[in-house]
Amino acid sequence: MSKKIRVIVVDDSALVRSLLAEIINRQHDMECIGTANDPLVAREMIRELDPDVITLDVEMPRMDGIDFLGRLMRLRPMPVVMISTLTERGAEVTMRALELGAVDFVAKPRVGLANGLNELATQIVDKIRVAAVAHVRRISAVPAGSAANAGAAAGAPAAASSTSLLGRLSTEKIIAIGASTGGTEAIREVLVRLPADSPAIVITQHMPPGFTTSFAARLNSLCQITVKEAVNGERILPGHAYIAPGGLQFRIARSGANYVAVVEDAPPVNRHKPSVEVLFKSVAAVAGRNAYGIMLTGMGADGAAAMREMKDAGSYNYVQDEASCIVFGMPREAIAHGAADEVLPLTQIAGALVTKLRGATDRLHHRI
Repeated sequence: MSKKIRVIVVDDSALVRSLLAEIINRQHDMECIGTANDPLVAREMIRELDPDVITLDVEMPRMDGIDFLGRLMRLRPMPVVMISTLTERGAEVTMRALELGAVDFVAKPRVGLANGLNELATQIVDKIRVAAVAHVRRISAVPAGSAANAGAAAGAPAAASSTSLLGRLSTEKIIAIGASTGGTEAIREVLVRLPADSPAIVITQHMPPGFTTSFAARLNSLCQITVKEAVNGERILPGHAYIAPGGLQFRIARSGANYVAVVEDAPPVNRHKPSVEVLFKSVAAVAGRNAYGIMLTGMGADGAAAMREMKDAGSYNYVQDEASCIVFGMPREAIAHGAADEVLPLTQIAGALVTKLRGATDRLHHRI
């Protein structure tokens, strides 16, 4: 029998600690080996018990969860699942946590905590399982401050290096990106390296409602392109990136010569809403050979089959390599489906794409 995933729960609420411990201990493949009510207690417990995964409350007294996470990822990197509050501040802090190296997060309900957490039990234990196999890396010291400042510090040199304008490209070119676990930082890594006149970019990142607004705002503060949440019916424009809103499906359609966003409350696909499959299928159908696909880090297989459909329709596709992925699930499946034209380290994807765009043979071709 394989050994159980050993988890420490860090939360200042006694109720949340006992609920999470109970949820974890109900699983056949994991156990809660300790709980701590603040990071200072947790620090000793981690040293003593050497857990596989930590769940960490974002906002706590004595030492903020984010401060603790930053120190932990510098000194003793390990898989962390954040337990976040579904508030605007909670969403911003969660983005910062992902930037610092947290593998994923769960949004705890604002009311009906006990029932809400039990309803989220499957999601919580799934994320702990993913975290247990994630590739976690040591971070270098990041100056304190807002996510935007920290991200700018990390992203600025990259942004400056590859962002001379592309010049006139066909407005029909479109870039489609899919990601899940680890994807928020992977998407940032790609977008900060793209010039202001990039083709339109459409993105599905698995994320619950309430968090994609902060994610888009953070990216918009770092990138030369404009980054926003997609709105149903809006025209998809060059120089803009559109992120699928959490809890909704996002696809593209044609309206005359233009691409438009379709954002709708449709059923989950591959258990996801938004689903990469939905977006990539629409890109295959609507954009054909004008599309470029990018599959980034993530658990599972969402989007792999549709990325193959994109390739069959004429797209050129990039897939993140295993060494640079937090979780090599969706990229592995995309490769297995024969959807990849190039498999590259994360830091090389934007540069390869820009080079490809500069060499496009139909740069001045426009629909009549």
